[in-house]
Amino acid sequence: MSRTWFSQPLETVAVWWRIERRDGVALGFTSHDRDLVFAGLRHRTAPGMVPSAVRRTATLEADSAEVSGALAHDAIGEAELASGRFDGARVAMGLVDWESLEFEALFTGTIGSVGREGEQFSAELESLKQVLARDLVPRTSPTCRAEFCGEGCTLSSARFTHEATLTEVGAGRQWVRASGIVAADFAFGWLRPVDGGDAGAVLRVRVVDDGWLVLDRPLAEDATAGQRVVLREGCDHTIATCSTRFGNAVNFQGEPYLPGNDLLTRYPAAQG
Repeated sequence: MSRTWFSQPLETVAVWWRIERRDGVALGFTSHDRDLVFAGLRHRTAPGMVPSAVRRTATLEADSAEVSGALAHDAIGEAELASGRFDGARVAMGLVDWESLEFEALFTGTIGSVGREGEQFSAELESLKQVLARDLVPRTSPTCRAEFCGEGCTLSSARFTHEATLTEVGAGRQWVRASGIVAADFAFGWLRPVDGGDAGAVLRVRVVDDGWLVLDRPLAEDATAGQRVVLREGCDHTIATCSTRFGNAVNFQGEPYLPGNDLLTRYPAAQG
């Protein structure tokens, strides 16, 4: 730490927040009454955003912090929060001298749960220590624990990612068809629009029904046929799919043949 903050009766200090969403958008905010530019990013004045106390420990216990504010800010609107654009975003929070622009981060982590109360929002911030809460020894499971094309799966994400064009958008904008794909391969996958109001957002494919991809939420109101999208295939995490469709059973992260709890409830049947 190069500076001792609040060591004088009068300080030129403001709070800043920096949010890096998973779609590549970076946002900066400050409690100061004018925008501040530092660390390569303009931090926009956001007097309606209020930080809670930042709790830091020297132990393995997770640090805690929270940010709340008004939904009226044009960079954080109701639609963006509802669509999940801020879920899992990386966050940094700290202090900045608005005259010298000297700054320091007091908290880094990710956005956990986001709540709404009327015209206000609140976001729980999870510190990097949250990773230490993961189970070191995985629990047994008949289905694969690995994320498709993620750690442990070993399959290439690029191999199962395709560019396509929407051919139909159903009523409610939650059912879509796309050209040049085998729809059944995309159950439990995801769709990311390239343009339009949802550009960069990731929507999960809940199920495939007669060639329609059923999404976990409706697309933006401007979604129409002809819109470009990126689609990633999905996996149902069963040993049968892993073996027959992907030929990847050797990397299956589960125990499909381990007897379950129902074995304990079995009893011998009478022989007639």
